Amino acid sequence: MDQLSFPKRPYPTRGGVHAPHNKNTAHKESLEMPVPKMVALPMSQHIGAPCVPLVKVGDNVDVGQCIARSEAFVSAPIHASVSGKVKKIDKITMPDGNRLDAIFIESDGEQRISPEVKPPEVNSISDLLTAVRESGLVGLGGAGFPTAVKLNIPADKHVDTMIVNVAECEPYITSDHREALENGWDIISGIITVKEFLDIHRVIVGIENNKPDAIKALREIVDNSLDPEDEIRVLPLKATYPQGAEKILIKACTGREVPMGGLPSDAGCLVMNVGSIAFIARYLKTGMPLVSRRLTVDGSAIKNPSNVIVPIGTPIKDVIEFVGGYKEEPKKILMGGPMMGISLPNDELYILKQNNAILAFGEKEARLAEPSACIRCGKCVSACPMRLLPLELCNAAERKDDEALGRLNAMNCMECGCCSFTCPAKRHLVQSIRMGKAYLNQKKREQIAQSKGGKN
Repeated sequence: MDQLSFPKRPYPTRGGVHAPHNKNTAHKESLEMPVPKMVALPMSQHIGAPCVPLVKVGDNVDVGQCIARSEAFVSAPIHASVSGKVKKIDKITMPDGNRLDAIFIESDGEQRISPEVKPPEVNSISDLLTAVRESGLVGLGGAGFPTAVKLNIPADKHVDTMIVNVAECEPYITSDHREALENGWDIISGIITVKEFLDIHRVIVGIENNKPDAIKALREIVDNSLDPEDEIRVLPLKATYPQGAEKILIKACTGREVPMGGLPSDAGCLVMNVGSIAFIARYLKTGMPLVSRRLTVDGSAIKNPSNVIVPIGTPIKDVIEFVGGYKEEPKKILMGGPMMGISLPNDELYILKQNNAILAFGEKEARLAEPSACIRCGKCVSACPMRLLPLELCNAAERKDDEALGRLNAMNCMECGCCSFTCPAKRHLVQSIRMGKAYLNQKKREQIAQSKGGKN
């Protein structure tokens, strides 16, 4: 590990692209949406095991009440975001096409607070991990990994650096930017709490240099915070995509590299989304679990692009109506950003914990260019931040060659989309690689099932 010091400028990183920023809502203060008539809370809003309902149809629930949980290590409980009555527990189609149980709650408009909501008592790292798990917090930057699991650093790993991710490199999305401007003291309070319990003595707040107002605001708070050892610094980063990806951010902030197939802890780092770290501070003060979140609503089909704080489980169409509706018929709706977001069939789905944006685009922006033959220009290789061979991976995926996919390190692809973005032939590289990864995962599941069958 390098000696602990704060870089004066970011370390160079490999690859990436200069995607248009389109940060149309960066200077718009967040709006708070009224309570919807109905919310739907799927049993899996996180990486890991799905939850099991704790309530039944007809039950009355209050805001903050735990309504579903799992005892699995990698999971996060789910809480009621409105007060009202459980109308049904039924299957819904998730953005990835999977069918899952969801609890539908009809709001009574009263927003009664559950008696379960009370600030946790935290005096040790064990207390902190329990509190964060009970809060239902998952990574709010889009990944959805349970935060309590991330904070539970293995005993054989030495983490000496925390990086707070305010890069927000995806075009259009500004929810983290607004978090930095509107809740700066919560951010610093959360940082101080986590670094003290985890015994971390270097915290780097990484933020792209296209957010000068947020850089200024956070630096002023850091300079006036309870940080007598001067262990927290704000580091402006180059505004390139995918600067906010964990492995890229670690390299830019510390010069360290996460080994192939490794985790941030293998490089001595803990990476926290800015919204997640601010939420921890608020939860420890109030005891209110994760029942709402800020997201960006934008795109050429949206009448009034905005940042909105909404109850989790709110129908997407209600959120869009709240900001003025559509100004033209949407031809593509995305959950997340244009580079890594998931395309939705319509606006009938629901806001999830890890959902940081809803983007809707008209005919012109939604039209996909027809791919043509590869000209072997090598631009996809130069753009790949993970040093992969996107075309070779694409070809291996299309012929379902699991040996080649493994040899080419397909699972190390973070699906950032840089290869597709930079390809002059407009080939759908990342989509093919994603299917190749799904094929490898399916093969692995089949092998595990066969192994268990053999043992029986």
